[in-house]
Amino acid sequence: MKRAVKLPGSPYWVFFFLVLLTLPLEAEPLRVMNAGNILVSLNNPGGASITLSYIDSTVIVLDQETRFFKGIELEFTAPQSYLPHRGSLALVIYADLDHLPEPGVADLEALQLSIEPIPNKIQTIYQIPIRSGHGLRPTPYVSIPTRLIPPSSFPILFRIMPVIKGLSEEVETMNFQLIVRPILSDEGAVRISTHYPEQPVGRPFTVLIDDEVVERPQEARLLKEGEHHLMILSNDYRNESRRFLIERGKILDLDITLQDTTPLVIFEAPENALVFFDNEVVENSRLPLATEPGLHEVRFQMSDYSLVKPLTVQRGKTYRVVLAVDVNVSESD
Repeated sequence: MKRAVKLPGSPYWVFFFLVLLTLPLEAEPLRVMNAGNILVSLNNPGGASITLSYIDSTVIVLDQETRFFKGIELEFTAPQSYLPHRGSLALVIYADLDHLPEPGVADLEALQLSIEPIPNKIQTIYQIPIRSGHGLRPTPYVSIPTRLIPPSSFPILFRIMPVIKGLSEEVETMNFQLIVRPILSDEGAVRISTHYPEQPVGRPFTVLIDDEVVERPQEARLLKEGEHHLMILSNDYRNESRRFLIERGKILDLDITLQDTTPLVIFEAPENALVFFDNEVVENSRLPLATEPGLHEVRFQMSDYSLVKPLTVQRGKTYRVVLAVDVNVSESD
């Protein structure tokens, strides 16, 4: 026995059910009233708004930088006075526009993706995914009106359209508000610029982020927001190790100057102390001293007091030699 499909009792719901069954699979010609274009951009995460009438449309354009977008959010607000007229207007979304229309009356071709009556509530949130793995899901407060729309199918057209004849003058004078904002993924990116020292130049090195080799560090690399670990390994330059923080929707530029592997010795001593390195006076003990690997001798001289310390130096290392002068106080009965 065949079961009958039971439709909601309201006539306009029957109408929209039939419309959904006959959505076109190809672009269709349209004449619309374009109230203006909205640019969805990382530079404006809070979104842009536009006021629409009962016959208006708006074109939603994506900025060139969409790598951090997983979708866009449409916040549609109807006036309280519209609720008694529900079912008289519909919201329609089109993609694959044949050109970017200017504001005003526009003729174009586009593919219709969805149509539904304006919901019976003041505010409605729509989310449209634009990349796979977006993780967007419908909830009691959020609708997903279309399939995934890739950035290549933008711009898209959002349209308010009458679906009954004889609209009241009240509906024809209503204003509807639309806010469009990006939905950001929990990712940012890092871009690494490296510079060679004076010598040697052009020697190989390996960049690792979170223990994974990065083949092209100069290209922006997507990473989850949070802390990450960078290492640069080389036989010809000093190894680098640092931590960095990735922020959502932002590109972090790291500028790293490679250091040669000549060992460095840094001295810390009172101002009146003379510093000798291998029996030669260090003229400016405030600056790092470059030396060769091997066994060396450091001597601090303060008046008649001197202190000698042997130092074994390895290539690619930095050594800090500190003369600490302390005063000990003891108490006895």
